[in-house]
Amino acid sequence: MSTVLTKSFPPEKPAEAKAALRKRRVVIAGGGFAGIAAARALKHSDIEILLVDRRNHHIFQPLLYQVATAVLAPAEIAAPFRQLEAKQKNLSVLLAEVTGINAAARTIEATIPGAGSRKIEYDFLVVAAGMRPSYFGHDEFARFAPGLKNLNDAETIRTKILGAFELAESTSDEEERARQMTFVLVGAGPTGVELAASIAQLVSVTLRRNFRNIDPAKSRILLLDGGTRVLPTFAESLSRKVAKRLKKLGVEVMNGVKVEKVDEQGVIAAGERIASATVLWTAGVAASPVVKMLGTTMDRAGRALVGPFLELPESPDVFVVGDAAAMTQDGHPVPGVAQAAIQQGRFVGRLIARRVRGRKEGRPFRYRSKGNMAVVGKNFAILEAGWLRTGGFLTWLVWAALHVLSLPQLQNRFRVQTQWFWSYVTGQRSSRLISEAPRPPASR
Repeated sequence: MSTVLTKSFPPEKPAEAKAALRKRRVVIAGGGFAGIAAARALKHSDIEILLVDRRNHHIFQPLLYQVATAVLAPAEIAAPFRQLEAKQKNLSVLLAEVTGINAAARTIEATIPGAGSRKIEYDFLVVAAGMRPSYFGHDEFARFAPGLKNLNDAETIRTKILGAFELAESTSDEEERARQMTFVLVGAGPTGVELAASIAQLVSVTLRRNFRNIDPAKSRILLLDGGTRVLPTFAESLSRKVAKRLKKLGVEVMNGVKVEKVDEQGVIAAGERIASATVLWTAGVAASPVVKMLGTTMDRAGRALVGPFLELPESPDVFVVGDAAAMTQDGHPVPGVAQAAIQQGRFVGRLIARRVRGRKEGRPFRYRSKGNMAVVGKNFAILEAGWLRTGGFLTWLVWAALHVLSLPQLQNRFRVQTQWFWSYVTGQRSSRLISEAPRPPASR
């Protein structure tokens, strides 16, 4: 009987032969700009791609502040990963959170909501996990000052802003009313500037004549920063223009001010108490905890120090891209902006494709800046691209066109363009919704 079985079934192939037969697998941890760019660069390769993310959608982060200030609805700047899977045959999506990485064994551990954890093998790993807010060692501030990195953050901020006016309308205590109508933003980078300008227009235009007992235009909006000027990564001439524009919109800019404490009553900055019911954190960022799982060398912000091909020196088949990577070029760090993340993701995708085909790796990664932009409310934006430094209405039109064209789906572009036109003409905003807190179950 044993002789018959031996003749009837081929002998089991060794593990090495099995590995050679299956397609090479690329696991991409994170579905931000860098992760999506890497996946798309591998579209025509004979490779299995697994995109792992704890969310089921990609967010167009440059417009996240408009969700936070009720200009746009969350769905208008997001696109589900499953649509990518439908368009790209070699791509699969796993809704899970990466909880461990074993570079020696070439495996990651992912926790799937409701289904436990799973070990996943890879031939190449691309870590594109992005960033999170950094409170510079004061994580207790997070409870009272939310950051702005995802749709949940944006909806939380929108609820805080709109809810503050409802509470101001309902109270007869003048001090409490003033506290509710005081908005403090910590950090004068692009997010802080754009958010402050959008809140200023919300209170002066959109909410005008919406209340009986308060005038939203009398709100106080403060933008605090420990540096000497707003937008420190831009040229000083543009920074001055932005500061002037913010002042015109009614935003109080306070430079050289460090926040010492944040609590339910507001902030203490430069030794003085500022009473505020809405404190928003737009200051620092730190890399995702996923980077720490790699066990590699990191910078002070928790980003992985990568080589010229964006690989880890000790693990050449592990790549780190986007905001999770720290790389220096011409003596300056590669900036943590969307265009850099896209270029890095695309580079790594093409590099992996070449390696699988047995081709030479080519030249190391080099970031090519296409310029930086920031918008400061309606009709005003700035642009810095090489020697070109400009700001005003025409720059704002360029900003609007580029952002519409960069949205992930055609329906996003159509809906955002339509809403922007309506908001521009009427001053109204489409998503002035206050999220309801969950109610306790009714007692019998």
